[in-house]
Amino acid sequence: MSHYSVIETQIASGAHLVRALRDMGFHEVEVHAQPQKLMGWMGDARVTQANIIVRRKHVGPCSNDIGFLQTPSGYFKAQISDFDSVLFGRRWLQALTQRYAYHVASDMLAEQGFDTVEEQRDRDGTLRMTVRRMV
Repeated sequence: MSHYSVIETQIASGAHLVRALRDMGFHEVEVHAQPQKLMGWMGDARVTQANIIVRRKHVGPCSNDIGFLQTPSGYFKAQISDFDSVLFGRRWLQALTQRYAYHVASDMLAEQGFDTVEEQRDRDGTLRMTVRRMV
């Protein structure tokens, strides 16, 4: 049985987290108001619970569920098994956080009346957005 590691994040919006997970290739994402148990690779229910869950069948063969538990402070904690952290560890979590930040920024700009004109990705992975607002 693989142990779950809990990783603190700065992710506070469940809706933007789900969009970022979809960008990362997880199109089947569960969202629960009350935390649900995560499942292990053999289909066994774990003690670990999460509000946002990518079920193991969408993660990979012999994988466990990946979960995000919302804390009382409003931020989500990533819960990833030691087995799955090989592919979905800190580097993956950084990429997920970047996609999350992209969606938060895009929505905030849209709320302020900005339209995205162009997006460019630099060689180092930096995303540059050109926006405009018609007055």
